[in-house]
Amino acid sequence: MGDTFIRHIALLGFEKRFVPSQHYVYMFLVKWQDLSEKVVYRRFTEIYEFHKTLKEMFPIEAGDISPENRIIPHLPAPRWFDGQRATESRQGTLTEYCATLMGLPVKISRCPHLLEFFKVRPDDLKLPTDGQTKKPETYLMPKDKDGKNSVADITGPIILQTYRAVADYEKSSSSEMALAVGDVVDVVEKGESGWWFCQMKAKRGWVPASFLEPLDSPDEAEDPEPNYAGEPYVTIKAYAAVEEDEVSLLEGETIDVIHKLLDGWWVIRKGDVTGYFPSMYLQKSGQDQAQARRQITKRGAPPRRSTIRNAQSIHQRSRKRLSQDAYRRNSVRFLQQRRQARGPQGAGSPLQEEPQPQRAKPQPAVPPRPSADLILTRCSESTKRKLAPAV
Repeated sequence: MGDTFIRHIALLGFEKRFVPSQHYVYMFLVKWQDLSEKVVYRRFTEIYEFHKTLKEMFPIEAGDISPENRIIPHLPAPRWFDGQRATESRQGTLTEYCATLMGLPVKISRCPHLLEFFKVRPDDLKLPTDGQTKKPETYLMPKDKDGKNSVADITGPIILQTYRAVADYEKSSSSEMALAVGDVVDVVEKGESGWWFCQMKAKRGWVPASFLEPLDSPDEAEDPEPNYAGEPYVTIKAYAAVEEDEVSLLEGETIDVIHKLLDGWWVIRKGDVTGYFPSMYLQKSGQDQAQARRQITKRGAPPRRSTIRNAQSIHQRSRKRLSQDAYRRNSVRFLQQRRQARGPQGAGSPLQEEPQPQRAKPQPAVPPRPSADLILTRCSESTKRKLAPAV
């Protein structure tokens, strides 16, 4: 068995807590070498004390001997009073700090001091009790278009969405969480893969989204609208269809995603064929596939709702989704309209008419000069007097 080390540290956001007094803690998702993922909570004062000890352990890398040799990132000291605004604004610094730590030499990034600091503590597993009059407020960092956390627009406070388990679920790894039908969980993070990070009383872990439904309304209302223009993706793992409405693809094939569903089973288009395909086996064209491949090794594709036996929903209206025939008809109609808009040349540029040479505009005809008698007949008396000598 290899040495223990941390692969990645991601800042999820922070919590505003009221017990024993009001304070703030940062939420970190720590990914270990054994592919486990743990959520830990740390105050900024703790982080700063960790930072000072790390500098003392590695004075050369901290720049204490020679400033140009410093590679350990800077971290500002805590303020006399850290309010919510300071806690929010510090998230960008902490995100960069953690990313830099993971990129340091192994003797620092895998030192016992760092590993011990980010290990799960008993306090990390304690959740608010039902007797607390004021529950913690959670503020999550939104993600940008590349899927990375961004501090440009801090959310919240966020009241975590509450979902109910529609069937029993037995976990298959230590990072997952088992469910019994009727269990109520709070969803911390919704992954595009169809695996959601949830918490319930003293438990936390990943759960397939297909086993959950919102308490207030059927979950199909949360799915985005189809995009028949499609987004180009590449398959990073082969998949053989099990259900009739799924698609079999080999590794390395290019397809278009036309509907991203929250349960992790997306509707894809290959030519004129559409069908469901696990999003975990897809990667956007042009992006690095290494991280997506590591995700596959941790967990497989989540099960589909249609394959869950004895699913018990509390909503009278059942899940209504488009059939593959409807997806196919809408997709073919969209492609035909796009071809027509491009003209008879098909995928080429629209047919352009040759410019016609501009013709000179005809000049108005100049009327002939009237005779002197006609002028004298039609002009005024004043004009007659002026013209009289000339006539």
